[in-house]
Amino acid sequence: MVTMETTALDTELSLFKYDTLEQLPANYRELEEADRTQRIEAALEELGDDVVILGHNYQRREIVEHADFVGDSYQLSVEAAESDAEYVIFGGVTFMAESADIITDDDQTVILPSMEASCPMAGMAEALQVDAAWAEITAAAPDSDIIPITYMNSYADLKAFCASQGGLVCTSSNAHRAFEWAFDRGDKVLFLPDKHLGENTAHRLGMEEQMATWDPWDPEGKDPEAVAEADIICWDGYCQVHERFRVEHVEEIREENPDARVIVHPECRREVVEAADKAGSTAEICRTVEEADPGDTWAIGTEIHLTRHLQRWHPDVEVLPLCGDACMDCNAMRQIDPNYLTWVLEELVAGRERNVIEVAPEEKELAKVALERMLEV
Repeated sequence: MVTMETTALDTELSLFKYDTLEQLPANYRELEEADRTQRIEAALEELGDDVVILGHNYQRREIVEHADFVGDSYQLSVEAAESDAEYVIFGGVTFMAESADIITDDDQTVILPSMEASCPMAGMAEALQVDAAWAEITAAAPDSDIIPITYMNSYADLKAFCASQGGLVCTSSNAHRAFEWAFDRGDKVLFLPDKHLGENTAHRLGMEEQMATWDPWDPEGKDPEAVAEADIICWDGYCQVHERFRVEHVEEIREENPDARVIVHPECRREVVEAADKAGSTAEICRTVEEADPGDTWAIGTEIHLTRHLQRWHPDVEVLPLCGDACMDCNAMRQIDPNYLTWVLEELVAGRERNVIEVAPEEKELAKVALERMLEV
């Protein structure tokens, strides 16, 4: 059952939406990789076409190597919906599994191996918190028609909220088109939860001078006059992984590797995107390396596991982490330990479902509307 709680910002800990956090049984905690791999493969052979495993680009090798599909969060949900599998095991985080539950058939069950895989950025804008902010923002601009847009990296209840207020969902690759869709229908955009993607999108549209930031945790960060004057209001949320990148990292990698080109994710700070040669979604980053000529060098500004995957997948291209050893993995993705994958698979073989993700029916219908509006653009 989905719960909607207003939480304080905590940049160190994941924020949980689900009541039940099933702990990994003790007999699964110390599995050796060889034994674990054999058990996963045996369970998959037993389950056959009844199960499909999705591995997000940011997942570790030990998850990705068992995945039927590897890619971006929404792309993976589409793959699940197009499959005939009864069980969808999502090697990602909570909001991704929710999206899969929203668009898959009712007879498909979505499982998240560990319920602790909860994205901190998604937790920075929960629906009840946004409800309160919406009242303040609309009061600050009473004569304006404000259209809310939420990034895919948000919980289902926020997607539903946006649909109920005439808004939609976007991905990092189609955010600019979502903004254009919104401005065709309203005067202002409230973009949640990632301020950096919002600012980079505003820049792409030539509207960076018409932007304000809404900080829900700081009373001084709520400026009604700025909201009244701005065309784009960005929620003060961010991805811990991508905010870590700095312009100095770009400068250092070029000094050490003069032939290197730099590509970063648009969740990075505006100045980092400006300093890079290119910015794009994880799919665009993968495509850039895939299409590179042998001997090319690309420095990647995103989660470290994707950089490592690209190093393995494209050995003829030199793929470098933008910030070297200082690059970090995603704390939430890390919770999908391969021992958890072993456990949920063997439980399915035994006829037991663990860690099922199920979005409430009314929420699901509204969230689906927000996703369908995204597909229109």
